[in-house]
Amino acid sequence: METHKHVHKLSAAGILISLGIIYGDIGTSPLYVFKSIIGTRVITENLILGGLSCVFWTLTLQTTIKYVLITLQADNKGEGGIFSLFSLVKRRAKWLMIPATIGGAALLADGIITPPFTVSSAIEGLELRYPHIPTIPIVVGILTAIFIIQQFGTALIGKAFGPIMWIWFTMLAILGLNYIIDSPQILRGLNPWYAYSILTTHPEAFLILGGVFLCTTGAEALYSDLGHCGKANIRVSWIYVKLCLVLNYLGQGVWLSQHIGEKLNNQSPFYSLMPDWFLVYGIGIATLAAIIASQALISGSFTLIAEAVRLNLWPKVRINYPSLQKGQIYVPSMNWLLWIGCMVILFLFERSEKMEHAYGLSITITMLMTTLLVGEYMKRKHYPLFLIILFTVTFGIIELTFLAGNLPRVMHGGWFTILLGSFLFSIMWAWSRGRMVRSRYTRFVELEEYLPVIERLSNDHSVAKYASQLVYLTSSNFHSEIEQSIMYSIIQKNPKRADVYWLLHVDVTDEPFTMEYKVSSFIPGKLLRIDFKLGFKVEPRISGLLRSVVEELVERGEVNISSRYESLREFKIAGDFKFIVIEKVLSDVYSLNLIDRVVMSYHQVLRKVGLSDVKTFGLDLSSVAEEKVPLMVDLNQPLKLKRVG
Repeated sequence: METHKHVHKLSAAGILISLGIIYGDIGTSPLYVFKSIIGTRVITENLILGGLSCVFWTLTLQTTIKYVLITLQADNKGEGGIFSLFSLVKRRAKWLMIPATIGGAALLADGIITPPFTVSSAIEGLELRYPHIPTIPIVVGILTAIFIIQQFGTALIGKAFGPIMWIWFTMLAILGLNYIIDSPQILRGLNPWYAYSILTTHPEAFLILGGVFLCTTGAEALYSDLGHCGKANIRVSWIYVKLCLVLNYLGQGVWLSQHIGEKLNNQSPFYSLMPDWFLVYGIGIATLAAIIASQALISGSFTLIAEAVRLNLWPKVRINYPSLQKGQIYVPSMNWLLWIGCMVILFLFERSEKMEHAYGLSITITMLMTTLLVGEYMKRKHYPLFLIILFTVTFGIIELTFLAGNLPRVMHGGWFTILLGSFLFSIMWAWSRGRMVRSRYTRFVELEEYLPVIERLSNDHSVAKYASQLVYLTSSNFHSEIEQSIMYSIIQKNPKRADVYWLLHVDVTDEPFTMEYKVSSFIPGKLLRIDFKLGFKVEPRISGLLRSVVEELVERGEVNISSRYESLREFKIAGDFKFIVIEKVLSDVYSLNLIDRVVMSYHQVLRKVGLSDVKTFGLDLSSVAEEKVPLMVDLNQPLKLKRVG
């Protein structure tokens, strides 16, 4: 924990790490923003100055004020991101799960779209030097290499990300300054009047806004990666990043002003700033920056999925930890899902100018959902009502305007974003709703009624001993209750005699790194319950956690786990542990309403695709028994039987 705090302190190293981790997406935006704003339109002074003004004030309002100054305040014990934010406010209202899952699904969709778009934008610069070079195979090779390397961890190459991105941003500033010095009147583009003018007079104002929005698509990453760098480092490094970005956009504005009355004709305003002798080097640096941007989005997607699993918003999947670096995880299933998605986008759209129609729409939706959740957070923190309304309305209007600007792109590629985001949302919604339906029909009984039976069974030598230590996982939030299925398993379904019975309950807390436990003894030395409180970023390795707790209880003399078998007792050998995992199977799906029936069918498919509870909780397969019990849905419907003989 001390290391975690140290990383968050303002320092030169922290600022450099921030440059490498956080700004890849927003930092590579000069590659394509003005290319998108101009599109196939004739270059005019109004379009140049209006585009510059819109970009500058979008970076100022959306990125600086909303995210850097306000949203970063909504940290969850130093962690950020839409699911961390959801954890802070979810107890306020159940409906908040909807914006959280919509935002999470849209962010995952962005993680699939960004890598092929960004890398293609960089590699296509080679066409300026080699007009007939096939760029798609190069992009496929780069992206495939990025996804293959994930399983080995990126701790080593990650150390180079900061210096490379510093070189990138410095290059942006120098390229821009080189043109601004010759034409300083371009600074007029920072005047907000030009933004107002183009938005109110240009017939394609909304389409232009769709291109402008691309300059701030990486703003959500500022918040999502809060836990890696800390508030202070992000805020200070953003000053340098924004300055470099603005200088480069101004430089592109100068170059464009030299071509008034013409069309771009697939020229890149960004690469056009480079002298011929520097072009190959510039493309190389841009490609490295694009790779870093892709890596950041992929790592962010892994973190997002891991948090969703802990919050029961995603099916249980395997999560690996390829390095000792804090927070670095690898989700194999998500890695290859992302790779497949990237390949589909690449071969479907082929060119970056076509991909941009699918890009931006998803992140607009995420930003809208973040605005809603931050508004709820401000209520929770008792901010003045006028500030809450001002924040929600102001940024709600800005983001709805950008959403409207992106809607015309739906027919030209944005449909893919909607399709992809909807698919990811359906998984989250079906998994969460399915768990709610299952919980609704899980029956609980009073534990106290069964205590005498359990004690007698434990001492009944006429029943063959099932295990020395028998462990059940319970979902009951109340100590006084237990699932009927567990009592049925112990007493009726092949009575199970044990020296000690353990009930384990895992509660995922709203804080990221909580690791606490509480022990309750119902029958001293015979029946104990352990309640684990684990943060939503903590891996629930139950076998290891239980071992630690049991060792502490043995040291305190609260429980005896020595084998009771006569041949082993004198040697003080620890008794065996046996886990019973109960899977509840819906036995009467057709008594559910139509929506729940469809949800449960989908939920069942997701359960088969995802990991079992045994693998999720890291249980030793050699000491686990799985039992299936019917989960009766139609409990209150009497069976009307007629005796005929």
